[in-house]
Amino acid sequence: MAAQKLKTVFQTLGHTEALKDGSIKPASFDFEFEEVSAIIQAFRRMARGTEFDISEMAITTYLCARSHGKPFTALPIFLVRAFHHGAILHNTTLGITHPKQLEGKKVGVNRGYTVTTGVWARGVLQDQYGVDLSKITWVLSGDEHVAEYVAPANVVPIEAGKKVDEMLIAGELAAAIGVVVEHPDVQPLIPQAQQAGLDALQATGYYPINHTLVVRDELLAAQPGLARELFELFAEAKQRYLVRLRGQQIAVPNKSDLLYQKVMAHGQADPLPYGIAPNRAMIEAVMRLATQQGIIRQPFTVEELFAAGTHDLIG
Repeated sequence: MAAQKLKTVFQTLGHTEALKDGSIKPASFDFEFEEVSAIIQAFRRMARGTEFDISEMAITTYLCARSHGKPFTALPIFLVRAFHHGAILHNTTLGITHPKQLEGKKVGVNRGYTVTTGVWARGVLQDQYGVDLSKITWVLSGDEHVAEYVAPANVVPIEAGKKVDEMLIAGELAAAIGVVVEHPDVQPLIPQAQQAGLDALQATGYYPINHTLVVRDELLAAQPGLARELFELFAEAKQRYLVRLRGQQIAVPNKSDLLYQKVMAHGQADPLPYGIAPNRAMIEAVMRLATQQGIIRQPFTVEELFAAGTHDLIG
């Protein structure tokens, strides 16, 4: 009998490559990979139509989706991590010298309010610089992956025909999150942003989770061993990558590879820890921020976010 094929979408990264190229294979099923031009398309398709059996998903998209009863559950596999101090750009002609001066102003957000980069970046403004997020008008360039989500009153759509980058350059927005702008009047709000993130990691263990992996609830219920098998597959693929990363055996390291090497140099033996235990503080942190920012109404327990059979796994 042919193995069951599970429709699957996730990025080809150093730590997932062994799964994509077939050098690590599942025992009880086969992956049926679908490639998308941008991974955010998969988040949206999963959140709105549950189109995949297994899907990479941004962590705050997942929190929002779970709060609206979407029929999938995450595994404690965290495929992307990053610092977000550098995601905030500002217009230097407006005289802003401290993030708290954004209060009372308009700040653009690339795509939707629930985008994970925006949630973590607003958390940086609030937790590390004392910014009252409720005193800012957040101007969105797009809509949300979870169609049912309703944003707080100080979150507004961009005016028709306008673009966030152009409004930032013109000074109509004081700052913007998650955009790429090359203009002499636009600079990072937080100088030496990556070092600021690494300093926060060393000081407090701050190391944001961006993406997780979700599986359709129907499959998890029908195949009780699937969650554990997936966890072990992804953990094995990651360990192969870490051997190469630690040995500096990656011929052309990309931006993520270089970041993970810096994270290791700052005391993290594993820059991509899987499992609840080594990530509990960051899972709780993103739930706190999502609650405070109106992404979800109240936090979940950590365990209820993740599939049964994975709660005690570390990989």
